[in-house]
Amino acid sequence: MVRCSYVWFRKYGNFIDNVRLFTKGGSGGMGYPRLGGEGGKGGDVWVVAHSKMTLKQLKDKYPQKRFVAGEGANSRVNALKGSKGKDCEIPVPVGISVIDENGKIIGELNKEKDRILVAEGGIGGKLLTNFLPLKGQRRIIHLDLKLIADIGLVGFPNAGKSSLLSKISHAKPAIADYAFTTLKPELGKIMYNDFKQISVADLPGLIEGAHMNKGMGHKFLKHIERTKQLLFVVDISGFQLSSQTQYRTAFETIILLTKELELYKEELQTKPALLAVNKMDLPDAQDKFEVLMKQLQSPKDFLHLFEKNMIPERTVEFQHIIPISAVTGEGIDELKTCIRKSLDEHANQENDAYHKKQLLNLHISSTVSYSEPPPKTDVTGHRVDIT
Repeated sequence: MVRCSYVWFRKYGNFIDNVRLFTKGGSGGMGYPRLGGEGGKGGDVWVVAHSKMTLKQLKDKYPQKRFVAGEGANSRVNALKGSKGKDCEIPVPVGISVIDENGKIIGELNKEKDRILVAEGGIGGKLLTNFLPLKGQRRIIHLDLKLIADIGLVGFPNAGKSSLLSKISHAKPAIADYAFTTLKPELGKIMYNDFKQISVADLPGLIEGAHMNKGMGHKFLKHIERTKQLLFVVDISGFQLSSQTQYRTAFETIILLTKELELYKEELQTKPALLAVNKMDLPDAQDKFEVLMKQLQSPKDFLHLFEKNMIPERTVEFQHIIPISAVTGEGIDELKTCIRKSLDEHANQENDAYHKKQLLNLHISSTVSYSEPPPKTDVTGHRVDIT
């Protein structure tokens, strides 16, 4: 019987993205010394990905302490080779990284039915072990969830990301007129007329210093890692977290967001990015948008306005810049079109690169096979005497 307990959860509201579990492989079965019988191997503990599973469901389904696999069967007169113990499978959502107690990544589960062995069962008793069984492997593991989505929304608090997500998808995130509305990641899907679906992850607003784990920090920056593309969302009027913090213009917001991503993980800057300039329904929004476009066309001309430690190594080149209003719906259809176009273009580029690589490998393989000298064959000569 599989028993489970000792589960530690880190959660925000009902959202859980990190779990600590105790796992143990089953012990092997006893050998049979008189007849040389071998005991069965203990069962293994596996972590298995399921598309409709969540870590909250894991908590609800297994509220006790640990995951232990079954013991191997003892060797008997009528069954000298003992049967293997029952494996234990831990159901987890897709997007899980399995990490050991020392912080080493054991493996990642990125698609349905992916599985990772986390605790191996002990071998059964045999001649080499004096017919005594070995205990199964004990291991404490961490399940760390990183959301997998096509698009990740990136922006400072109150940029209107939640409002935008509700406009472009069927998600219903909480929306309010204060800085920190989103306290947990939200997932939505954009539905197109031809039934194409694109997943969008709304991540809680970053603040300056997020890379140092300020605010929600690493808890949510990590979820950006597995999105295919980034959608920056900025308020055309700029942003100010509180009366004690400095006011930032829309351009400054973009530069600071870029710097936060760079400081957390430089690879994030290589992701294709789009920019949605929100709240275009506000007074003077059009004039501010024209100024912003000039700044984005030649950003290096304006970087002297920033402190040196705030300037990113390289600025983001946006594939599309779309002015929108999540309140009135202005620009929403254009944004949805641009999102799909950008994803399709990137997918085509990846396919072309894959096919070129395959052709290159085929060409190299053919070249190697043709360049090899033909095998030597023994030719037996016949002597012909002419008389």
